[in-house]
Amino acid sequence: MSEVGQELRQAREGRGISLQQVAASTKIAAGVLESLERGDFRRLPGGIFSRAFVRSYALEVGLDADTVVAKFVAELASAVPDESETVRPDVTDDDLAFLERQRKASLVLRIAIGLIVVAIIVAFVVWRMNRSVA
Repeated sequence: MSEVGQELRQAREGRGISLQQVAASTKIAAGVLESLERGDFRRLPGGIFSRAFVRSYALEVGLDADTVVAKFVAELASAVPDESETVRPDVTDDDLAFLERQRKASLVLRIAIGLIVVAIIVAFVVWRMNRSVA
């Protein structure tokens, strides 16, 4: 559980307010508020929205919004893994070869369709010219 989430939950419970009441007054989904209390930041919207949610929740339960938001931002920054810790899928040579074959097949298909369209147009033009001559 996150420190900010725990602080918000304790303040809410201390005032005898249910999560649904906070959700109704802040217009924030109860599931999002619950995720915030648990510290499950993946369910929160990105950027300024999550900070606005924390600010609204803090104000609703009588906490200093600026302090809580600052703690949240610090906690969120430490929760995001470094790029060096990010797991990247291994791409094998077989995967690359498969993708290259798909790209070439797609190109061949596009060229073939283009040639068929051109042939149909030429056939139509020739047919119209022969019809008007006769």
